[in-house]
Amino acid sequence: MKLSQALLIGTLGIISACSSTQGPSAGNQMGNLILAEPAKADMRVQMAVARLTEILNRADIPEPQKAELYYQRGVYYDSVGLNGMAMYDFTRAVRLNPKLAEAYNFLGIHYTQQQEFVEAYTYFDSALEIDPEHAYAFLNRGIALYYGGRADQALKDFDLFYQQDHSDPYRVLWHYMADSHMDPVNAKQTLRNQRAQLDNSNWATHLVDFYLGDVSESQLLNLLTEGLANQQQLNNRLCEAYFYLGKYFADAGAQGKASNYFKAALSTNVYDFVEHRYARLELDLMRERSIPDLHK
Repeated sequence: MKLSQALLIGTLGIISACSSTQGPSAGNQMGNLILAEPAKADMRVQMAVARLTEILNRADIPEPQKAELYYQRGVYYDSVGLNGMAMYDFTRAVRLNPKLAEAYNFLGIHYTQQQEFVEAYTYFDSALEIDPEHAYAFLNRGIALYYGGRADQALKDFDLFYQQDHSDPYRVLWHYMADSHMDPVNAKQTLRNQRAQLDNSNWATHLVDFYLGDVSESQLLNLLTEGLANQQQLNNRLCEAYFYLGKYFADAGAQGKASNYFKAALSTNVYDFVEHRYARLELDLMRERSIPDLHK
């Protein structure tokens, strides 16, 4: 389904630039970049937070139920980017109910975003001790290990996550990003082999094709609006695409271009997407790496 003309005019900006059709380029151009209309804070989320706060202020709630309410409110805070308030609620939740695996998982995510990796590993380990089948705790611990400079250990978690669904392109991309830090040539061949099992109806499969050099940056950007029904779907897709484009160009040494893509991912305001969370972290890491260069 195509976006309506009004939606396209009202929400998209096109910045024209040259882009090679021979495959991904690491130059300074950014193709036909689609600009997102930042998502607004959901009124339903605000009302849910107010209602949960009202309930939590009652003194007669059993602790297990209170823990669940703190967890739910934390998820709402997390979804609108209120990280400090989310962490407060997740911490209260696990104190009241130490068996709440999902709250440990969220705490691990937030500590990863703050680059407090030891704490992140501890929380993910706790989540997996409680629920050994918690698939996304493997993904999130893998991401923490990846950003913590332990790509070899991250790959083990990404592989466990990948084995649960060979058709998911996002699992393949994270697996590749860790693998390529150790053996780029072998990682590319593994990616090529994994591509054969991907779901072609999933738009993100095009991202894998881009990493393989089978579609160009310009071609990928031109595919961004295919099959969308509303603005939120567009924002979700832009957040994902711009993050993985940023990762590609960061690894290719095009730091300025990568930075612009990470900023474009953040502009979507899709706070609870993995890609939004770590676009911010990528920019933080870029700034940290640039500080020593300034003193040379």
